Amino acid sequence: MRSTASSFMYPLTLSTALSPRSSQLRPRCLRLFSHSLPFFCKFESPHTFCPKSKNRPVLLIRSCTSITAKPSSQFRKKSVDSEQDEKLRSLREVFSKPGIGIDAYIIPSQDAHQSEFIAECYMRRAYISGFTGSAGTAVITKDKAALWTDGRYFLQAEKQLSYSWILMRAGNYGVPTTSEWLNDVLAPGCRIGIDPQFLFSSDAAEELKEAIAKKNHELVYLYDINLVDEIWKESRPEPPRKPVRVHELTYAGLDVSSKLSSLRSQLIDAGCSAIVVSMLDEVCWLLNLRGNDVPNSPVMYAYLIVEIDEAKLFIDDSKVSPEVMDHLKNAGVELRPYESILAEIKKMIGYVLFEGGDAFFSLHSPLGQAFWWPMYTCCILQTLQRRCKVHCILCITPRICIIGLAVKGAHLWLDASSINAAIVNTYKAACDQYSGHLDNKRKNKTKADGVTNGQSEVPTGVYKISPILLAKAVKNEAELEGMRNAHLRDAAALAQFWSWLQEEILKGALLTEVDVAYKLLQFRSMQAGFLDTSFDTISASGANGAIIHYNPNPDSCSIVDVKKMFLLDSGAQYIDGTTDITRTVHFGEPTPWEKECFTRVLQGHIALDQAVFPENTPGFVLDAFARSSLWKIGLDYRHGTGHGVGAALNVHEGPQSISFRFGNTTPLLKGMIVSNEPGYYEDHAFGIRIENLLCVKEMDTPNRFGGIGYLGFEKLTFVPIQSKLVELSLLSNAEIDWLNHYHSQVWEKVSPLLDGSGRQWLWDNTRPLAKH
Repeated sequence: MRSTASSFMYPLTLSTALSPRSSQLRPRCLRLFSHSLPFFCKFESPHTFCPKSKNRPVLLIRSCTSITAKPSSQFRKKSVDSEQDEKLRSLREVFSKPGIGIDAYIIPSQDAHQSEFIAECYMRRAYISGFTGSAGTAVITKDKAALWTDGRYFLQAEKQLSYSWILMRAGNYGVPTTSEWLNDVLAPGCRIGIDPQFLFSSDAAEELKEAIAKKNHELVYLYDINLVDEIWKESRPEPPRKPVRVHELTYAGLDVSSKLSSLRSQLIDAGCSAIVVSMLDEVCWLLNLRGNDVPNSPVMYAYLIVEIDEAKLFIDDSKVSPEVMDHLKNAGVELRPYESILAEIKKMIGYVLFEGGDAFFSLHSPLGQAFWWPMYTCCILQTLQRRCKVHCILCITPRICIIGLAVKGAHLWLDASSINAAIVNTYKAACDQYSGHLDNKRKNKTKADGVTNGQSEVPTGVYKISPILLAKAVKNEAELEGMRNAHLRDAAALAQFWSWLQEEILKGALLTEVDVAYKLLQFRSMQAGFLDTSFDTISASGANGAIIHYNPNPDSCSIVDVKKMFLLDSGAQYIDGTTDITRTVHFGEPTPWEKECFTRVLQGHIALDQAVFPENTPGFVLDAFARSSLWKIGLDYRHGTGHGVGAALNVHEGPQSISFRFGNTTPLLKGMIVSNEPGYYEDHAFGIRIENLLCVKEMDTPNRFGGIGYLGFEKLTFVPIQSKLVELSLLSNAEIDWLNHYHSQVWEKVSPLLDGSGRQWLWDNTRPLAKH
């Protein structure tokens, strides 16, 4: 799957500087080539596609590669333009409603968990704009509408946006950021609305607030209403309610209790009493659960709060089977309604006020009821302390007592780069309320009558990258073994697929890009443990290959042309692993230029695969290895070279990456999985990408300069690279040896899983090459 662009890959990030509250690990999955939103084509069932039919009209099997000769404006259908214009008009009408009163509204791509892939009901930016790419931000004022996206999506956005939208090619020279544009087009002192709960991380909201303050604009947090939902109304899809399953220990490698114990040790070391986990893949990994709420990703919508002595999972309980319930109970995890997360955050900074003659009343406390107060006794305080699970009792007088849930060092760990702004702001407000009450009760008193469990301290958030992020990225041996096995089964499916496609093309069959994608799904679905695709398949013939995140649509896709390059980027979710592979082929005779470009991409792929580097080396140091051969003739590509991959989880994960974005200083560590996917894209002509997945491993070097170890890569992907496209005269003998050795490994590992035509195809495409 394609990798990342530069800092403009984060349309919501208003500057390239890291937030002071975030560590250097802040880039989480780095969107290193994030995939298109699965809006039109999910690859979930045969009904999504247009399979071949003998009775299908010839007009349905048409080539759309003629887009190379037409301006993008000709693809904008009037009916689509009219529909998008009506949505904008309806949205702007909401701006002036009582209690809203805004001048602009910002709609990013994410859901409340900052997910890359999201359920259809949360695809608000795609709904309002018509642009279905996975990365982008829409900004709508009373008279303008603009959309920011990065270089992977420029061509796609040109085709999908109506005339009412301004396309902002983020990262290009002279293109303003969202905040710069708002400061320019709005008069000073305007109100800019966002949904802090569903769409903005805390960091992103704070950066935006600071940036627009330069023109005295106010950032308006619209907690109780999402404006897009207001106009989407009944046509908005229902939230997913698919069942959750247990991820077996055989594949997970570590039980939930051990994971929670390790996390709690880190909480104690950091002086925290609890952590809020918001990222869906982190919740799944920590609890050894998998879901089916999000297309292509085996996750479920949930929050998790882990405290020192308990854990609470916030989820729709209709998704939880008796088996999953037992699994959670055994790990000491309680269930709470998904929607109650903010109420729980408020209770985490609760206090109980005892005041008056013979009774006291709890305010904002877990007790939520009145208790008789016959007299001040240590026994009663201890009982209340145990029942409330509080850590501090501050006695101001014998008749005024405050029980706080925080003591010195008892703070809440929050990853502000992923936790939504609503959670952070709710926690801050509760802390402020707690602090204010203490101040009021202490006023005019020189000292308190007594304090138990030490001096009380106002609780605060500890803003650090989630410790789960790195723990999840470094795979254990069971996870790695599952990934190896899944990749071999996937390779067998791909060999069967390529054998079929080659035969069909040579017979002169007319196959659309969607036909091909669906057939690949069929082959994969026959493999043991197959669950889903890991992203929407990029099946791109000719010029469509230059659209880095191309997503074929049954109504407008091209036929696979024997005279043109064909790029196929695909992946699968298996019960034991996640795959992601790209191959570029030509079924006819490639031109010398196409062969040179392909060979230089291959040289970059080989260089990165063979890299050996010191421990603690960040991924950006290796990025140039993959580009060097292209740079020699003045070529490059607009995305990163590698992204992290989850083990039977998200196909994109962080914090590791291999990219020219030097801001991510996360070192590559033994056990991490990254993609190796250099490419080259010639607009309106062709696209080339070669992608394997790699696992970071220790290398046995003859020297250890500085007393440190050295690392390299283990291949996980074993599928032939088309020899026809290789210009041997450009390759060194060492590079030819690499290709021959790789193909010998492919044959050795995959051929036992094949028979018939698939095995023959594998044999034909793994023969050694030699310079003439």
